[in-house]
Amino acid sequence: MNFARPKRPRSLLLAPAALTALIALVPGALAAAPTELPSPEQGLNLLVVGLDTRRGLSEAEKERYRLGGKECDCTDVMMLVHVSAANDRVDVVSLPRDSLTAFPADHRDRRTGKVHAAHPAKINSAWAEGGPAFAVETVESMTGLPVHRYLEIDFRRFMDTVDRVDGGVPICTVEPLKDPATGIDLQPGTKRVGGGEGLQYVRSRKADGQMDFGRIHKQQKFVVNTLERLREGILDEPERLTDLAATLRGTAAAERGISTAELLTLAARLRDLPPDRTEFATVPVRGFHPNIEGVGSTLAWDEEGAAEVFGRLREDRPLPAAEEVAPSTIPAATYRPAAGSSLICP
Repeated sequence: MNFARPKRPRSLLLAPAALTALIALVPGALAAAPTELPSPEQGLNLLVVGLDTRRGLSEAEKERYRLGGKECDCTDVMMLVHVSAANDRVDVVSLPRDSLTAFPADHRDRRTGKVHAAHPAKINSAWAEGGPAFAVETVESMTGLPVHRYLEIDFRRFMDTVDRVDGGVPICTVEPLKDPATGIDLQPGTKRVGGGEGLQYVRSRKADGQMDFGRIHKQQKFVVNTLERLREGILDEPERLTDLAATLRGTAAAERGISTAELLTLAARLRDLPPDRTEFATVPVRGFHPNIEGVGSTLAWDEEGAAEVFGRLREDRPLPAAEEVAPSTIPAATYRPAAGSSLICP
């Protein structure tokens, strides 16, 4: 494993996240005033992350939505969103939180002030140790892609954003979905949910036997179905749309952080993008690494498959088809890109 310090590209650089990609994908959105949102020749990359933090939640909300557990104060969700240079295609690649990476030497832990030697770590601990900038650098190092903008969302902002969608967001399941950890209990069919139940759904990973990979798929479906709800009404109300974007964005400062105006500008660029021009995938995974002391169980990326996926994005080309990437030793983790239109609830 390479412990070299991640290098930042010389160009302008800049990440539950199930909704952080949301405004960036909304077609027909308000055209905002000019911003400095870049238009790279090989497409725009956004890193969107969801933080496992309960700050701002009431005790009643924690109890009702099973949020009383210990927070990791880390990035529980990571999605890399690639918008083509022609604004005619969006590819979203989820990065599992337990992916093994390596942090470079001479890195100072912002929590303790300690300067670390080079060490292995899970990708989701980059934010905890070094903040947003270090999370971005880690993703750039692992993918070989420049990250132009970053957006993060915590539980509070996720819930508040979903609650601003009139009538709730549809979630659907073919089989009963019951997770004792999050409290989600769904019968087969479609149900519209608000922010609290939506958070239970996108956090659920113990209901279907697919671990974090099942949860990633739920998050991707939630993004698509939220977009469909927005198409049905709020896009025609600029003030409400701006309020939604501002709620999602929040006020946290971060290097390369995308602004509310830039979210709306990007949405305007994608106003004519239909659902079948968005594609969702999880980075190809080979299997599990042996346990590492102080790190625990981690996932090994399929190096050849991941290189193909990120190589395509680097060249601003569509994601490779499923048959072009070898199956994973973990069946639930096998690389299977899905068109956004296929994830819409009936």
